[in-house]
Amino acid sequence: MSKQDSFKYVQYLWKDEDADKLSGADRLVYRSNRLGDDLTLTNTGGGNTSSKLIEKDPLTGAEVDVLWIKGSGGDLRTAKRDGFASLYLDKVRAMKPLYVHHPNKGAKTEIEDAMVPLYNHCVYNLNPRACSIDTPLHTFVPFKHVDHLHPNAVIAIAASVNQEKLTKEIFGNEVLYIPWQRPGFDIGLIIEAMIADNPNAKGIVLGHHGMSSWANHDKTCYETALEIIDTAARYIESKDKGDQTFGGQKHEALPEAERQKNLVELLPWLRGKVSSNKRMVGTVQDDPKMLRFVNSVDAPRLAELGTSCPDHFLRTKIKPLFIDWNPASNDLEALKTLIETGIVQYRKDYAAYYDRCKHPDSPAMRDANPTVVLIPGIGMIAFGKNKSESRVTGEFYNCAIEVMRGAEAIDEYEAMDEQEAFDIEYWLLEEAKLRRMPPEKELDRQVIAVIGAGAGIGKATAHRLVKEGAHIVCVDLDANAAQETANEIIAQYGAGIGVAGTGISNCGPAIGLACNITDRASVQKMFADALLAYGGIDTVVVTAGIFVPPDKTGYIPDQLWDKTFAINVTGAYIVADEANKVFKRQGLPANIVLTTSANAVVAKKGSLAYDTSKAAANHLVRELAIELSPLVRVNAVAPATVVKGSTMFPRDRVIASLAKYAIEFSEDEDTEDLRGKLANFYAKRTLTQVAIEPDDQAEAIFLLVTKRLGKTTGHVIPVDGGLQDGFLR
Repeated sequence: MSKQDSFKYVQYLWKDEDADKLSGADRLVYRSNRLGDDLTLTNTGGGNTSSKLIEKDPLTGAEVDVLWIKGSGGDLRTAKRDGFASLYLDKVRAMKPLYVHHPNKGAKTEIEDAMVPLYNHCVYNLNPRACSIDTPLHTFVPFKHVDHLHPNAVIAIAASVNQEKLTKEIFGNEVLYIPWQRPGFDIGLIIEAMIADNPNAKGIVLGHHGMSSWANHDKTCYETALEIIDTAARYIESKDKGDQTFGGQKHEALPEAERQKNLVELLPWLRGKVSSNKRMVGTVQDDPKMLRFVNSVDAPRLAELGTSCPDHFLRTKIKPLFIDWNPASNDLEALKTLIETGIVQYRKDYAAYYDRCKHPDSPAMRDANPTVVLIPGIGMIAFGKNKSESRVTGEFYNCAIEVMRGAEAIDEYEAMDEQEAFDIEYWLLEEAKLRRMPPEKELDRQVIAVIGAGAGIGKATAHRLVKEGAHIVCVDLDANAAQETANEIIAQYGAGIGVAGTGISNCGPAIGLACNITDRASVQKMFADALLAYGGIDTVVVTAGIFVPPDKTGYIPDQLWDKTFAINVTGAYIVADEANKVFKRQGLPANIVLTTSANAVVAKKGSLAYDTSKAAANHLVRELAIELSPLVRVNAVAPATVVKGSTMFPRDRVIASLAKYAIEFSEDEDTEDLRGKLANFYAKRTLTQVAIEPDDQAEAIFLLVTKRLGKTTGHVIPVDGGLQDGFLR
């Protein structure tokens, strides 16, 4: 049997034909990515890998030993070469006497934290990437390659009451064991001494933490990690309790349609509750494994114990909020009452935990709201500062559940000691890492629906708002156009990290949805999907509109008049009305921005239906501002003729307009060139004499949805280049 075929619960992804094309640090990147590709091996952003390589000193040209190690905060699955730190190995090893001879050394001592800044003096080739807190472990393991991972199967052993005994029983003398200890110099030196006493050991189980493997060949190191994890998984599966997992099922899951209906009602309300400090973005998980856990007999007990791996509770907090609700009742109001009471108690419990465990120099208490909410019959709702973070939060609690399953199958699950958990969560080095993060953007934490995002002003607006951190629900009558804009955003900004989320909730910074704004059911479906994706909505921007030209006699049939008003007025009202229902459940300040037109106040021949519909839309803004206050601000932008990229200016209309104004053109010219000629003609009629483009409208919309104009409502901002006839509107 080949090495690849010997594994049952891990994926063997190494390919010699790919690895052998690489050398040095590039092989480390390859190994790291293959480990990260199998999500059972380590969680997003967790774990680190290293290689001790011979490099050429950039100053002297001499060959030197360099430790390449995954950088702090990086992700094995997605890391590139620039995600790895590089340190002169002899300089890092030279730090050892500074630590060893210190009179007050040991875990969680001042000298431990004081060693970290000294890595800056060991940097090879001016590499700016900060190294991992696990650097001492990688340095002092006397092998060329080290993989440190957080696999669920091994953590299940490491989080069992009898973890040391189990490690010996499962692995014999091949894998060492060390109780939980915070990463740093002390544990690195302890492991170095353990290997010296056990030279045939090929790995170690770290209590409540994870595992490390090592070898002098990188492929062997990779395979050793897989062997340890697969052995642990085989042992756990041999003890699996089947239908009695987590004590068996206490509740039945609601049917999918009923779950989604309840979630649509619940999510914005819940988001409002957990956003009392700062807005949060949600991720829903209701797959069979999650439902098995939340519906189980033991779920309340295990949830209350909290998580075990420090990588987990940095995002999930020390424990989730479990709601002891009977889904058979399907009483949503009773569920809300339980959640509201539960959140109040959770905040009190978290504050008490902080007060019990804090030190004189501890950072101030962070947000006391839960980031994981578990509901029988429905599933899990995870929260984070953005979609990527909430997916990671959800992923980590999925991992925690698998750890609990394994530990309960082979022994009894044991959460990390409360004080140790606090000392990781409020570690000054973690606080320093948080402070080093770039400041939040102006629209971070916001979810914005842009209706008409498939082209023109809507597309430009979507791109302008996501640039400032917003999550964008791209909406258009044309589903493909909406998805195309969403795809452009994802291609530019990435899908984010974290792998949690069921269905549409496993999304990135943008989604594309189809919607007919003249059909209330279609609008309701669009908002329902947006809520399932992100947990709430903060702003709705409507750029969708229609211009129906009259025939040559100036006549517009009644059905086209009705269609013009249905889209430009009634559709905008339906969207605002349905959005307000979400906003009221959410209870957070919100925005609506409509797109009207300079034509609303400039009477002219040839656009009777369009102009009057836009005049009605102007007044709709004022009426809505009154009706929806004080929670919702309602404003509008009023462009003049925006030709570029507009679906309201198809080629035939552009040609007709050029002919109408006696502007020279050729039928052979590109459509955009023809649009440019028409736009320049319109520009000459304005005071500024510049063409009005979608980006100009997007900038005005951006201002209206931010706090920059946070005290403006019921207003229509003209973006028309200066039309005298449009003054005093």
